[in-house]
Amino acid sequence: MQVPCKKTDGNAELHCCVCGQGFVLFWDRQSHAERTQLRQEIQESLRLEHRGNAGRQAHPQGVFLAPEWKAGSQAIATPGSVPNWEL
Repeated sequence: MQVPCKKTDGNAELHCCVCGQGFVLFWDRQSHAERTQLRQEIQESLRLEHRGNAGRQAHPQGVFLAPEWKAGSQAIATPGSVPNWEL
């Protein structure tokens, strides 16, 4: 399962454990247990992104899909995968 994520300097639901960058997550209708599991997987993806860069710039700049985006690929959400009002 993929969750659209976006960097934020405001109210963040999740923070990278390496650099502290905050992220907003755009959930569908997952249960609490599913969200907990996905947060752990997303956190691991964010940590792995720092293999080549220690700073906040290690993370994708736009909306990206996690946890299944590939580290270093700078993958973004494709048109239609995230409602416009969530961007």
